[in-house]
Amino acid sequence: MQLQFSDYRIGLILFGGSFLMVLSGIAFAVFENFWILLLAAVIGVVSATGGDFGPFRAIEESILSQLTTPKTRSDVLAWYVTTSSVGSAIGSEASGRIIRYLLASYGWQLVDVYHTLFWIYTAMGFVNAALVLLLTKACELQPSEEAYSQVPQEDGRGSTELDAGEDRNGASANSEDQGNDLQSSPNSPFAPSPSRVRRYWSSLGTWLAQISAPTRAVMYKLWFLLAIDSIADGMVPYPLTNYYMDQKFHPAKSTLGDVTAVSYFLGAFSSVFAGPLAKKIGLINTMVFTHIPSSAAVLVFPLPGSLWMTVILLIIRAGLNNMDQAPRSAFIAAVVKPEERTAVMGITSMLRTLAATTGPTLTGLLAGNDQFWIAFVAAGAFRLAYDVGLYVMFVNMKLYQHEGGSAAADERRQISNEESLEMEELVSDTDSLVSDGGLESLK
Repeated sequence: MQLQFSDYRIGLILFGGSFLMVLSGIAFAVFENFWILLLAAVIGVVSATGGDFGPFRAIEESILSQLTTPKTRSDVLAWYVTTSSVGSAIGSEASGRIIRYLLASYGWQLVDVYHTLFWIYTAMGFVNAALVLLLTKACELQPSEEAYSQVPQEDGRGSTELDAGEDRNGASANSEDQGNDLQSSPNSPFAPSPSRVRRYWSSLGTWLAQISAPTRAVMYKLWFLLAIDSIADGMVPYPLTNYYMDQKFHPAKSTLGDVTAVSYFLGAFSSVFAGPLAKKIGLINTMVFTHIPSSAAVLVFPLPGSLWMTVILLIIRAGLNNMDQAPRSAFIAAVVKPEERTAVMGITSMLRTLAATTGPTLTGLLAGNDQFWIAFVAAGAFRLAYDVGLYVMFVNMKLYQHEGGSAAADERRQISNEESLEMEELVSDTDSLVSDGGLESLK
């Protein structure tokens, strides 16, 4: 059964994302006013760096985690990261060639060429919406039986004791409720005047309270580490890294473009090996030991005095930088409940994006004081601190505890199939014996 708009929330959200993509593409293709384009970029989730940091990536990763088993999840997520990175690289390369072709062959104005690219972007939004319509019910979260296993069972004795306790505490409870009503009423003279920050924190607390306590205990630590890593990535993103190389060595723009393209493609194809490596050495080990060389390359990036040594460090950084993405998503899916994956991955994406936005500000302050190189040293130190913290806190954590039901069902199904095969073999052997005995009696 295919997707029906009235039945599936995930499909509606993804279709809404495609609709926003179309709207933002039309806005960029038609308008040139800065504020209109800024609004379209924010609403349409247009990334300034070319990376996929929008809220819909968390939903896509949650869908893939829902459709896969712990055995295949890391491989599927690795290919998801690879195809996304390859698509971004191909899009960047194609857009550059289209711009050059239209400028050289037809003499178009540069702004008209950009408008054409955004019309192509709009068409891709329609294609994305059509693909969303092909999703099936399997992409939606299936209700788990665990939610019904926690219903308390009360006997007559428990109910009597509970009623007695309510009678004994009724007066005090009512008085407390009245006091709370006086304080919580907005028109009461006893009501406090909470600040706007406190109200925001209260809303965030209510939002996080919908996630179970065990999940929050794990994710608080992981969110803190991911924020440190995101600040580091925001301090030295690839555009600022290219700017630093251009200011330091003054290479040809074509050379810088070729180096960037090679780095992107290496990062895309290295992600393919993240899944098999995670099966071999584990999710956390894959995240840490593939990320440490990339972090070290960032740390020592300002040291070389030649362009080719700096390019080697950039290739090491970019080639290994994406190998922790698929294991990270698989790790989050392994430690949280299935019904909480979308919310947790969404919060994770939001926190990483917010943390990354502080990085360019810090780098700008350093670059303004002719200390650009300190940004790379600080970012490399932050990334290494993230790697060490990740290994210390999570290397021994038990995974897939919330997926025991499905694993047990698969095991029972396998045992049942083996018993059926044994029974068929036994019946076959019995038939052959009976047949041989009948032949002997005839003789």
